[in-house]
Amino acid sequence: MRTESQPGYRQSFGEMNFGNAQLGDRRRTRRLVVVADAIARHPGGSLPDKLRSPAQLEALYHLMKSPAVTHESVFAPHRERTLARMAEHDGPMLVIHDTTELDFTTHRSLDGVGQIGNGSRTGWLCHNSLVFDPKRREVLGLTSQILHRRAKVRQNESQAARRIRTDRESRLWLQGVRTLPANWNVVDVCDRGADTFEFIEQACHSGRRFVIRSAHNRSIHCGPSKDAPRDLLHTFARTLPSLGEYTVTVRPKRIEQKPKRKGKKKIVQRRGREAVLSVAAAPILLRAPSSKNGEHGNEPLPLWIVRVWEAKPPEGEEPLEWFLLTNQPSATFDEARQVVQWYEYRWVIEEYHKAMKTGCGIENPQFNSSDRLQPMIALLSVVAITLLNLRELSRRPAAKQRPASDVVSAEYVKVLSAWRHDSEKPDWTIHDFCFALARLGGHQNRKHDSHPGWLVLWRGWTHLQAMLDGIHTLKKRTRCA
Repeated sequence: MRTESQPGYRQSFGEMNFGNAQLGDRRRTRRLVVVADAIARHPGGSLPDKLRSPAQLEALYHLMKSPAVTHESVFAPHRERTLARMAEHDGPMLVIHDTTELDFTTHRSLDGVGQIGNGSRTGWLCHNSLVFDPKRREVLGLTSQILHRRAKVRQNESQAARRIRTDRESRLWLQGVRTLPANWNVVDVCDRGADTFEFIEQACHSGRRFVIRSAHNRSIHCGPSKDAPRDLLHTFARTLPSLGEYTVTVRPKRIEQKPKRKGKKKIVQRRGREAVLSVAAAPILLRAPSSKNGEHGNEPLPLWIVRVWEAKPPEGEEPLEWFLLTNQPSATFDEARQVVQWYEYRWVIEEYHKAMKTGCGIENPQFNSSDRLQPMIALLSVVAITLLNLRELSRRPAAKQRPASDVVSAEYVKVLSAWRHDSEKPDWTIHDFCFALARLGGHQNRKHDSHPGWLVLWRGWTHLQAMLDGIHTLKKRTRCA
C-alpha cells in the first residue's frame, strides 16, 4: 500500500472525507476509512451487499458500537473538507438547504425516533446543506446535516411557548447556516420552509447572498424607504412590469395540491412542456410581523422581490409562479434572471435525497440503537455525493482514460458491460461506463443527442442496482440448491 510520502500517492475517497476523524483511536479512524472506501465502490443494497467481506461487515458493526463514533465525529471531517474547498473557490457557490424525512417505521425496536409525515410513521427529519458549484456543475460536499426528532407538542401550545422552544422545527434553518462563512460568493438557496422573518433577518446580516422562495403574502413597503406606501408582498409583485422573458423545459411531475378547505390533498399530474416565463423585480422593505412566531427584531429588512410567472399556460394546466426574496440587486433582466437561475438549482438537493435513499439505501441499515445508526447515516450521506457527481466525471477530458473501477465497484462495471456488449469489459473507462449507464436509463447515445442528464443517469443506476440484486439472488439460490 502506498503512503502519502511516496510519489504518485493519491488519497482515497475514505481518506479525503474521513481521514481526520477524531474517534479516540487511530485504529478506529483507519477502520472508518477502509469501510468508507468499500461502500463508495458498492453503495447500493443492504449493508451485507455493500460489504461482501464478513470481516469488513463485522468491523463496521464493531466500529459503530464505540461511544466515540457519533454522527458528529463521523460527519465533522467531511464538513471541514467542504469548508476548505469553499475557501479556495473563486466563484459563486450555492449552499442549497432542504429537509427530507428518513423513514424507519419498520424498525420496530429502534430507539430515539419521532413522528414523521402525518404522525403515523416514525423516523427523523434530516436537514441538509449541500454546496454546489454552478459553473462546474459539481457538488462540493455538505456543510451541515441535522437529524431532528420531531417534538411532541401540546395541542394548545401558546405562541409564546412555541417561540422559545429550542426544538422548534423552524430553527433547523438557522442551525443549518451556523458553520458557513460571511462570504459574498456564498449564496444560500432555500425553499418556502425558510420563509420566516427570523431566518430572513439572520440571512440579511450573514454577509452572504441568499434566495428564498416566499410562502407568505407579507406586509411590505413598496420601495427601499419607510416612506413608501404599504402593500402585501405577492399583491405588489403581481403589479410589476415584466423585465423580459425566457423559455424553460417543464418536466412531467406528480404534484400534491392542498385543498382550499378542509379535506384530503389532491395529487395531479403535471404534463411536460416548453413554458415561456416572465420575470419582474423591485426593491422593497419587508416589515416585521406584529405577532412574532420567532425571535427577531422589529426593523424592516431591505430586500428585492423577484417574481417569475407563466402568463399563458396550456389549457387545464396550473400556471407556474414563484416569488423569490433576495438581497442580490435585481434591477435588470439579467440580474433578476441570475437570481432565478440560482433558485432553479434546487433540484440538485432533491436528486441528492434520492441518492441517499434509493442509491445508498440510507433507510435500510438494521440497528436497534439510534447511537449506532446515526453515524452510519453520516457515512452514507457522504457516499451519496459520489453518485451525484458521476455525471460530471463523465464530461471531463480524463474520463476517456481513467478506469471506471476507480470510482465504482468492478462488479458494476462487469455487469453493465455484459449487458451492453454481451461480454465483460473490466477495463472500461468512466466515459464508457457513464454512457452505457445512460443507455440503460433510456438515453439513445446518438450523435445529435445531448450529454446524458442527471435524471437519465439516475434511472440507469437504479436499473443497474436491480440487475445486480437479481444476480445475487440467483447466486444465493444456486448455493442453496
